[in-house]
Order: sequence, then structure tokens, then C-alpha cells
Amino acid sequence: MIPEPVVRMMADDTASTALGIEVAGAGPGWAELTMTVTGAMVNGHGIGHGGYVFLFADTAFACACNSHGPVTVAAGADVTFVAPVYQGDRLTARATERTRYGRSGIYDVTVTRGDEVVAEFRGRSRTLNG
Repeated sequence: MIPEPVVRMMADDTASTALGIEVAGAGPGWAELTMTVTGAMVNGHGIGHGGYVFLFADTAFACACNSHGPVTVAAGADVTFVAPVYQGDRLTARATERTRYGRSGIYDVTVTRGDEVVAEFRGRSRTLNG
């Protein structure tokens, strides 16, 4: 069962919805999302634009860090692109909470195409007051 805070957040996330991002599963501190790379996501080199891969991983990160309930936003993030993605590729992003302390947290997201890792993302979160 997907935590209610994730359901509410994704219902209002028009950017992720427009890209076809779907929550396959989520629980306290983790989330798994899927997305298919479309022709609109391909750059001038014929590969998936890194910005879309980053956005996909960032959405998984957002689901994981908001799964606890309080509104939580990104304080920063880094991505490493391991392999190119192509139009038609079905991607999965698995976000895992590494640690939370006070209002801060660290989350890792692995983006895969089947069994192949295509990107690694680390997000730093901050829970908002009130």
C-alpha cells in the first residue's frame, strides 16, 4: 500500500504525470517508480536527455522522502549517468533512505533498464517547518 502522503503529492505533480511516471510501490523511506522514455525525451544525440533521467530519479527521491508525512523538499542532489537510455526504454527508479537526522535526510536512487544500471542519484532532503 502506497503511503497517503505519496499518493497526495503525486496527484498534484503535473510534471511527473505528464511524463508518464508511475509509482509501482512505496513505503516508509522507499519508493519504486517506472517511466518509458518517449521521443520527446530524446536529445540531439539520439539518446535520452539526462535532464529527464534526473527528473525521474528526483521524483522517486521525492516519493521516498515524503513517505513519512511531513512536507520534505530537495536540499541538493547529484547524479551519475552510467549508460545511455533510448526511446522506448522502460526505466525503473528505486529510492532508498540511507539516513534521516533532524530535518535532514540522504536518499540513494538507482535507475535501471531491466537489470542494467543506467544512473545513480543521491538526494539530500530537508523537511519544512509547519
